[in-house]
Amino acid sequence: MKKYITIWGAFLLLLLSCTKENIVDKSDQFVDELLSKMTLEEKIGQMNQYTSYWEMTGPAPKNSSAQKRLEDIKNGRVGSMLNVYGAKATYEAQKLAVENSRLGIPLIFGYDVIHGYKTMAPIPLGEACAWDTEISKLASRLAAKEATAAGLHWTFAPMMDVGSDARWGRVMEGCGEDPYLASLLSVARIQGFEGDDLSKENTIAACAKHFAGYAYVEAGKEYNTVDIGTYTLHNMVLPPFKAVAKNGVSTFMNSFNLINGTPATANPYLQRNLLKDKWGFDGYVVSDWGSIKEIAYHGAAEDLKQAAQLAINAGSDMDMESNAYLPYLKELVEEGKVKESVIEDAARRILKVKYKLGLFENPYKYSNPKREKEVINSKESRDMARKIARHSMVLLKNNEQLLPISKQVKSIAIIGPLAKDKNTPLGSWRAQAVKNSAVSLLEGIKNTVSSNTKINYAKGCDLAIGTRDFRAELNFSNTINKREIDKAVNAAKKSDVVILALGEDCFQTGEGRSQTDIQLKGTQMELFKKISKLNKKIIVVLMNGRPIAIPEIAQKADAILETWFAGSEAGNAIADILFGDFNPSGKLTMSFPRNVGQCPIYYNHMNTGRPNSSGNVFWSHYTDAPNTPLYPFGYGLSYTNFTYGTVKADKESYTKKESVHLNLILSNTGKFTGEETVQVYIQDPAATYARPVKELKAFQKVKLASKEEKRITFELNKKDFGYYSPEGEFLFESGTYYIYVGCNSRDVQKIAVSFID
Repeated sequence: MKKYITIWGAFLLLLLSCTKENIVDKSDQFVDELLSKMTLEEKIGQMNQYTSYWEMTGPAPKNSSAQKRLEDIKNGRVGSMLNVYGAKATYEAQKLAVENSRLGIPLIFGYDVIHGYKTMAPIPLGEACAWDTEISKLASRLAAKEATAAGLHWTFAPMMDVGSDARWGRVMEGCGEDPYLASLLSVARIQGFEGDDLSKENTIAACAKHFAGYAYVEAGKEYNTVDIGTYTLHNMVLPPFKAVAKNGVSTFMNSFNLINGTPATANPYLQRNLLKDKWGFDGYVVSDWGSIKEIAYHGAAEDLKQAAQLAINAGSDMDMESNAYLPYLKELVEEGKVKESVIEDAARRILKVKYKLGLFENPYKYSNPKREKEVINSKESRDMARKIARHSMVLLKNNEQLLPISKQVKSIAIIGPLAKDKNTPLGSWRAQAVKNSAVSLLEGIKNTVSSNTKINYAKGCDLAIGTRDFRAELNFSNTINKREIDKAVNAAKKSDVVILALGEDCFQTGEGRSQTDIQLKGTQMELFKKISKLNKKIIVVLMNGRPIAIPEIAQKADAILETWFAGSEAGNAIADILFGDFNPSGKLTMSFPRNVGQCPIYYNHMNTGRPNSSGNVFWSHYTDAPNTPLYPFGYGLSYTNFTYGTVKADKESYTKKESVHLNLILSNTGKFTGEETVQVYIQDPAATYARPVKELKAFQKVKLASKEEKRITFELNKKDFGYYSPEGEFLFESGTYYIYVGCNSRDVQKIAVSFID
């Protein structure tokens, strides 16, 4: 305790002299003074992150690995731990470092809090479909509130990889296929995590990941090679990362993949030249799990020692579970292969984040059992999760206004392997969510409909069978169970409305969950075909973590609601929409392919040299499917109808210093109050470097009552019409630009404007 009091005394003296104007200088002063007292080994210790090998509330096992880690913590050779959570566990782990190490420097506890800690919000891909920065902030605030109550300081989120390949399982963690939208939502998520003061007990340090290019793995295969040009890098991959760096995110995480032949973890251009020097990022960079040792596996280093040298010189400040820095960095400094100033810079960055978190003021401030009990899985948390889920869902089809259903309906068939499932809605990357704790679709409907409504449930078929967890490969039931299908058919026959709950198992997406087939697994399609022959009105409720190929369902179902993995309150939120308590307003952030052969498919593609048919086969197309997606980026229906007036610009020609002002009248011509997301895209048809056919540049989410109309205005300026050269130079060129405005990336009005020098 004596060492902790010494650091606390130094902190208190600085705190008493702090004002809002000089708080940054005081943090620098404190960290510089602390660094002056630290040995080289202690600085390297701050750069070492361990996972927990035992329950921190009890004694360490007697095995050599656990005992070594215990001694490293006590001797200041560990700066951070991951997978230590809970107020009591984090308190005990912190105590080991603070009360035993020479300087008593506190640990920072990190964990994958991706879309919630115990109360799950929708998966991030679903949440992004709200197209609402306030919803994104709310989801992150919910996660931060519960995670910090469990003693955590740092989350490895958000993921901001711009991805367009549905085969890649980690699309569930991102914002979709557009860099502009991903930039806005990533900044919002970080603001939700970090708030306006990182030292508050309900804020948590965020981590921008994965830097960079991870979503471009070849063939959508996890951990695969990335081979993209610098043009794609600067225009598609980097914008969200630059946005959050400029907005002060605390940490970055590098990526597993090669980029331009160099592992991202060993890439000095990305981490030092761009991130730290050009963008001015002053937080720290952590490796992904084991990605330093994987430099050697990639074939870019001889051994772990050289991998450590490459990673630290490239700008990777903290080693997550490669055990590369602790044994080798001092030796590399002594050999002159790593400058001591590089070590000091990394340690300073880490210590400054700890200072901002308030850990030097009180290392135990987040480890509060009383707050943990009050906050986690509270009614407030569940209400937040339900609100986010409702905003995330996307109505894909609604023939003859089948939805919403009357709560007084006489009978409903609820069919499918996911209808009664209380685990799948939690999704993957579920932190400490309790298995089978979600509200199922069946439960949500029972909570909503009249007591006189007859509910006929049938499972119909199985989906995943055997072990279902984060690490295990999934096995699917491919045997048609005639008895279960017959039950489902009978349930449908005696019901006025049929709801089919189909989709993916919760562990079909996430890390290590790439697929070559993105159709429905198991015998779900056999079940759908049987039910669709009954001449009943069929509503399909989809639960999934990626865009899936459903052309037959799109053709034959009467209504389709995309609900993603909607979290702890999934069933209630779905019922809110099905029965009209909430009008769906979500819009897709990833295009839905017709089949896997179209992947990757995305709206902001280049035009090619032969984009159109000329009466023969010699144009850019498939011979067995259209070029277009099943459902395009930005698509989503409502229970009401919106009419777009003519889009007008304030003039036709502009100087480069002027902004373009757009306006149109949006009218709600339907019967329900609803929200519409008005989207603005641009195209530069004759640039120095070829540009995409469309690029999202602005949007507004507008709520209108039935028969209400509103004038919608937009302002577009230089940053909206410009782009980056392959060298990263920003270009804004004179000439004609097309502007498209509409309800999605396909259904738009087009006008032209021009810029003159």
